[in-house]
Amino acid sequence: MAVDAEVLQALIDEKLKPLVKKIDEEAYYAEDFLYALGKAGFFASTQKDEQTTLLDELTIVQETAKVCMTTAFCLWCHLAALTYIRKTDNEQLRANILTLLESGDVLGATGLSNPMKYYAGLEKIHLSAERVEGGYVINGVLPAVSNLGENHWFGAIALNGEQEVMVFVSTDNADITLKEKIHFLGVNGSATYTCKFDNVFVADDYVVTHEASSFVDIIRPTFVLYQIPLGFGVVASSVEGIEKVKAKQNGCNEYLQIQAEELTGKLKHLQTTLKNLIQSGEVNLQAICQIRLQAVYDTLAAVQANMLHNGSAGYIAGSTPSRKLREAYFFANLTPTVRQLEKMTQILKKAE
Repeated sequence: MAVDAEVLQALIDEKLKPLVKKIDEEAYYAEDFLYALGKAGFFASTQKDEQTTLLDELTIVQETAKVCMTTAFCLWCHLAALTYIRKTDNEQLRANILTLLESGDVLGATGLSNPMKYYAGLEKIHLSAERVEGGYVINGVLPAVSNLGENHWFGAIALNGEQEVMVFVSTDNADITLKEKIHFLGVNGSATYTCKFDNVFVADDYVVTHEASSFVDIIRPTFVLYQIPLGFGVVASSVEGIEKVKAKQNGCNEYLQIQAEELTGKLKHLQTTLKNLIQSGEVNLQAICQIRLQAVYDTLAAVQANMLHNGSAGYIAGSTPSRKLREAYFFANLTPTVRQLEKMTQILKKAE
């Protein structure tokens, strides 16, 4: 069953569009929109196969990102959390949490920025785990986890000796302290917090996996896949921005080197490539990373072109082109960052 485009657009028009400036300028967190998506059934997967679920949820991210990439990023965080629960072998955890996440009763977050960098050889694991009767005790600090608030859940990976364990925890846990992080260049309304774990007990029922290293290999392609439409949405919005000022200064914009047609062609090519990859059933990490990397460069090119086509109007504080520019730079630095992606694609090529 395909996404109901009319219902989705109505939710975007009603619960997101009026808040974009507040999100961007006042760090407002549009959680009501995210909850509404769940209540409307957009996260439900029980009646779909995996390919249909992926394609539908990619569409939701892209359409949201056209209007507000900050909120689309929060949506990606929720989908990442859903991926952990959909893929876990812990049937009790799935029974406890999956329906809540898919129905919009609770929202989820990823918590894996640090571990993904760890597995890429860039950082050390920030959390430690000690095995105790019935579960684990977790300590340490995660520098930044987004899409958090009351009654939210997120994944985390901690080092237990020479082995990593992945857990799923609630922000309502009294032993987890959250400190909000704002004043970013972009995506201020992403509900991003530093998370301090102080002897946090996690019962076995909430352990995603006792073998996090192999589990990350399973989820990483989907984790990265869901990020790609963030760029698609920004490119599509930038094309719209360029088209709106086509006649500016007696059509002088037609002499600029990058035009809407070129950007649209590149966007359609990547969208088709991604769709074909998903439908083939071969969603491998190398192919996904290459598409994600190209999406970064296409997005950066699109927002810069949009700024040039809009001229001085784009440099006014609060302008849409300037917001898109800042969103694109966040997309380039979202884990896996453009630097990390360049490294990963080169390593994966050599491993062929």
